[in-house]
Amino acid sequence: MVMEIFLLLAGFVILIAGADFLVKGASSLAIHWGVSSLVIGLTVVSVGTSAPELFVSLTSSFQGAGGLLLGNILGSNIANVLLILGSAALVYPLAIKRHTVWREIPFTLFLTVLIAIIATSFTSSQGEISWRGGMILLLLFFLFLYYVFSITKSPRDIGLEKIREYQWPHSVFMLILGIAGLTFGAKLVVDSALALAGLFKISQSLVGLTLVAVGTSLPELATSLVAAFKRDNDIAVGNVIGSNIFNISLILGLSAIIRPVEFSPLLLFDLYVCAGVLVLLFLFMFIGKRHVLNRWQGAFFVALYFAYLFFSFYKG
Repeated sequence: MVMEIFLLLAGFVILIAGADFLVKGASSLAIHWGVSSLVIGLTVVSVGTSAPELFVSLTSSFQGAGGLLLGNILGSNIANVLLILGSAALVYPLAIKRHTVWREIPFTLFLTVLIAIIATSFTSSQGEISWRGGMILLLLFFLFLYYVFSITKSPRDIGLEKIREYQWPHSVFMLILGIAGLTFGAKLVVDSALALAGLFKISQSLVGLTLVAVGTSLPELATSLVAAFKRDNDIAVGNVIGSNIFNISLILGLSAIIRPVEFSPLLLFDLYVCAGVLVLLFLFMFIGKRHVLNRWQGAFFVALYFAYLFFSFYKG
């Protein structure tokens, strides 16, 4: 058991380091090739914080661990709102832009509900999300990316700091190192998580919803906390909402295209929680100061997350 826990933690460290190298190397290469910082921010940097979830989910898909895959996605999205956004609001109250309140948060809720619709509709066999459902989700990802491009007027809109440019051999090496780190780290996380599930006789879904979800959400947690300390609300909030949208549309979409994703009825509760916290976030925007997530609301979110973890282990 000790070895499995050690390998799980080592996998998380390698995943986070790999994502960092991937973003730095790819961003530097993009600058070298004359790509604008705006495009870099909307693609490489935005997807970079979701890279651990992406690689863990794709690895789970290839290994047929559908419960771990969907559990990781739902668990990460719940942790992003309750734990990460809540912790950031505790640092400093978060002012949320009007278009985020009225467009991005409802769109995230729509995607969450769409998971259940796809899993039980003609697009998929009963109890799974097939390649047809994956194509729908992937199409929505590209539509969202187009929407982001349409509302972004300048690099500052995405809070992009100055990107360091390296010599191209150094950039290529960092890119390769990042991909290798993400691949190896994801393999470690998936294998050790499945081993722990077997040792403790708990479901893959529960491991994905808790341990794996928190571990793969560490880049988002670090990004949002640093942004909150700097009082950069756009990054603190956009990082979380964007990651949730990427997790469902891009990561689940790609995984389902590779291999049908098992949808266990046991995950319906967690799907309801995922949708419920988004509704709660939306309602909080009109309680107290308008369009601001206050400290007491952040504290409530964090407390709610630990209550959710306790209940998940109890029922699991």
